[in-house]
Parts: sequence; C-alpha cells; structure tokens
Amino acid sequence: MSVRELVVLGTASQVPTRHRNHNGYLLRWDGEGLLFDPGEGTQRQMLRAGVAAHDLNRICVTHFHGDHSLGLAGVIQRINLDRVPHPVTAHYPASGQHFFERLRYATAYRETVRIAEAPVAADGELARTPSYTLEARRLSHPVESFGYRVTEPDGRRMLPERLAALGVRGPEVGVLQRTGELRGVTLDEVSEFRRGQRFAFVMDTRLCDGVHALADGCDLLVIESTFLDEDERLATDHGHLTAGQAARVARDAGVRHLVLTHFSQRYGDPTAFEEQARAAGFTGELTVARDLLRVPLPPRHP
Repeated sequence: MSVRELVVLGTASQVPTRHRNHNGYLLRWDGEGLLFDPGEGTQRQMLRAGVAAHDLNRICVTHFHGDHSLGLAGVIQRINLDRVPHPVTAHYPASGQHFFERLRYATAYRETVRIAEAPVAADGELARTPSYTLEARRLSHPVESFGYRVTEPDGRRMLPERLAALGVRGPEVGVLQRTGELRGVTLDEVSEFRRGQRFAFVMDTRLCDGVHALADGCDLLVIESTFLDEDERLATDHGHLTAGQAARVARDAGVRHLVLTHFSQRYGDPTAFEEQARAAGFTGELTVARDLLRVPLPPRHP
C-alpha cells in the first residue's frame, strides 16, 4: 500500500533547544521523498528517524535563513557519499542561488550524484509526476520565501457493486477505466469522483495571499506558528505567524489536519499553541509538532 506521511525531523525556530532540533520535514508520498527546509542537524535527525539518503527525491527550501537551510551541505554530501541511484532535484528561491552554491560546495567531497537545480522565481507549477503536482507560492518574509503545495490528480473511485450489477469484471475494469465505455456501460455509471489529496508546507511568513492559496482545501497543512497570540506584534515585525493566525488560516481554508511547528525558543510548553489554535475556531485534527513525530495524511474522503 502506498505510504503518505510526514516525518518531522525538527521544530525549532532560529536556534535549536534541548528538545527541538532545527527545522527539517520529510514528506513520504508513495515511492518518493520530499525533504523540506533541512536546517542544521538534519542529517543526524534523519538517522534517528530511520530516513536514508536513498529516500530523497526532492529538496525544497523555502528561504535561506540558517534554521531552514544550513543542513543542506551535510544532506547533499550524504546523498553523494551513499551514491543515491536516482536523480535528486533541489528547489529554492532563485534570489538565493549564491547561498545554495555555497552550501552545496561548502567543503571538498566527491560528487557521484546528479543534483538538478530548479530555482523558483515566481508562483506556479514546479514539477508534475503521475502521483502529484508540486507548486510554489510567494510568502511575506524579510528575505524572499516560497511555500510549497503537493496535489494528487483527481481521479475516479470504482464501485464494485455497480460493476458486478452491470457485468463488468476482471480485466474489463481496466479497459473501462482507460476507454470510458465498455459494451454500453460508461465510467460514470460504475464510479464516483475522487478528489486528489493535498498537502502544503508554509514556513516563515506574515499573513498574505500565498498563505491562503497554499492552505486551500488541504488534507494536511504544515504551518509555522513561531509566536503565541500575545506576541502578534513581534510576529508581524519579524515576518512570522502566531498560533491563532495559523489556525484561522486552516479554519477558513477547510484544512482537515493542521500541524503547527517552528516554535520560538521563548516558549517551553507547547500546550498553549494548541489552546490558542482551538480558541481561534479550528475544529479539525490538530497536531503540535515535536521532533521525530510521524503524521499520516488523513484517510481519503468517503
């Protein structure tokens, strides 16, 4: 069965703490792995979480502040050391090309793997595979920042009872799916619409159009909540969100499972983040992220 889950490698904002590593998030999507914002220490967190370099197909960096990108050097060198047999693509803000190059070649090592550079310069589609489309949206932060969204293509769910009633069985089901009609039986008669699953990754940003576009209709939204609501002025000044702001975004966007992360070191107890998110009116599934947590995508809509 296909695996779709988020592996949280780190949850700290700006500096690590005794209990929080710098950022790092792996999305397992069927047979691929998308690594988001590998901060310092990500390589070690991957080891602790049972994530191998061979699991990585894409690296997606939202922006070039150190807590989101200093781990790039180690991750890229590990990909080469382990001779990952498949291509790996790196997405990152085009304005940070010089930072990416410095991190990629921070020290001497032998390059054995082709890492394709795919810098992001504007909103839009970045990649399309049979399993998903990867898109980016510009965010609002003191340095250029982009959020990412993974969307499965919409499809059809076959209805076994209708297939049996109309005498469609075995290999004929595949023929009907490909052609849309078989012996007068149409695909619409024996199936129903199945919305593709949706995941979004929103890091350092103020409230902006990009945040809402990324979150819209998501099954799983990973979003920064650096500050509590009483520190909203600090959040705005530094280009961040509060727990209540993040939760209201998720509420209004119809998010099914909200994951709050990227916590300031000033807060030791994560309970208040959940309390403020609930007070903001979010009623869906809610997770206050912690290091090495695994979060599955919600089951498909019935």
